[in-house]
Amino acid sequence: MKQRIIGFDLARAYAIFGMYIVNFTFCFGSFREETIYGRFADLFIGNSTSIFIICAGMGVILMTQREGYSQEQKGELKTVILKRSWFLFGLGLLLYNWWPGDILHFYGGYMHIAAFILFIRRKYYLWLAVLAIVVYNALQFLIPVTTSWDLQTTRYADFWTPAGFLRNTFYNGWNSIFPWFAYFSLGMFLGRLDWHDKKTWKQIFFVGVGLLAAFKALRLFIKYDFDNMQRHEFYIKSWSYIMEDYFPANIPFMMITTGWAFMIIASCMYIGNKLSTSKLIKALAGTGQMTLSLYVLHMTVGVLILSKLTHKPYTGYPQQAQPVGILFILFYAILFFGISVLFSFLWSRKFKNGALETLMRKISKPGIQIRSIWK
Repeated sequence: MKQRIIGFDLARAYAIFGMYIVNFTFCFGSFREETIYGRFADLFIGNSTSIFIICAGMGVILMTQREGYSQEQKGELKTVILKRSWFLFGLGLLLYNWWPGDILHFYGGYMHIAAFILFIRRKYYLWLAVLAIVVYNALQFLIPVTTSWDLQTTRYADFWTPAGFLRNTFYNGWNSIFPWFAYFSLGMFLGRLDWHDKKTWKQIFFVGVGLLAAFKALRLFIKYDFDNMQRHEFYIKSWSYIMEDYFPANIPFMMITTGWAFMIIASCMYIGNKLSTSKLIKALAGTGQMTLSLYVLHMTVGVLILSKLTHKPYTGYPQQAQPVGILFILFYAILFFGISVLFSFLWSRKFKNGALETLMRKISKPGIQIRSIWK
C-alpha cells in the first residue's frame, strides 16, 4: 500500500466537519431543537467522533504496514507511536483546561495501547474491540457510570484527582478508553484490509448498512411496541440502555455509529477513487490531512469568533442562558469548514504538513523510513 489512499483523507475531512457542528452546538446551542435543522445536527452526534477514531486506528496501521521489518525496526516503530501518543496526551491535557470535551488526551491513550499491538494478527483487533465493549459494560455493574458527573452542567467533579482522572480516562469520560478504544481497534483491523480492492469497499459498506439497519430497527420496534403489556416492564428497564446516545456509549449506540462509519468510509473510498483528479476533492483531502491542527483551531479560534458573533461567553460547557439557534450554528460551522478547506489548501502550497502535525513528527522522528499518519 505505497500509494496514499485519498478516501481516508476525505473521511477525516467529514469527521472534522461533523465535530465542528457538534462542538459548536454543545458550547453555544442546544441538541433539543425539534426542527429539521436540529435533526440534521443530531445526525453528527457520535458519528463524526467514531469516524475520527476509526480513521486514526487505520492510519497507525497504514503507517507501519510493510513486509520485512526486523525486530529492531519494529521496536523503533513502537517507540515512534509511543512518542506520538505522549504528544497527543500532553496536548490534550493542556487543551482540557480550555475545552473539557477534549478528545486528544483519550486519543493519546488509544495510541499508547496501539503501540503494543501493532504487529498482531488481524483478527485479534476485532477481539480487542469486543473486549473493550465487554469491560465497559461489566464496569457499569461495579461503578455508576454517572459517578462525579453533574449532567445538568456536564461538569466532572474530580478530574484532577488521581482517582477521578483514572476513572474518567478509562471508564466514564466523554471518550474513555473503555469502550471507545473499540473504534480504534476496529480501525486497526480495517487498516489491514486491501483497500485497493473495490470488493473491500462494497463489503464494508454493506456490513455498515446491516449494523445500522438492525439496531435502528430495534429502537423503532421498542418505540412502537412499548405499550405491549407482555414486554412493557422489560422496555422500561432497558429503555435508557438501548436508546441512549453518546453517553453512556452502550452497545446499540456503538453498533449504529460503527455502521454509519463503515458506510461513510466506504463511500469516501468510492468518491476518492472516482474523482481523484477533482480540485475540490484534492482540497478536501488536504483538509483531512490536517485534522489535528484543525481540531485545536476550531476549539480555540473557532469558539472565540463564535462567542464574539453571538455575544455569548465561551465556558467550555453548555449555555445556561438562552442558547444560540441551531440554524446560525450550522451556517457558522459550514462557513468555518469552508475557511478551513481554503486555509489547508493555501498552507499545503508552502508546507508539507500542518503545524501541529509537523511538531508531532519532529518530536517522534524515526530512524527508519515510514509513512506518516498525517501526511
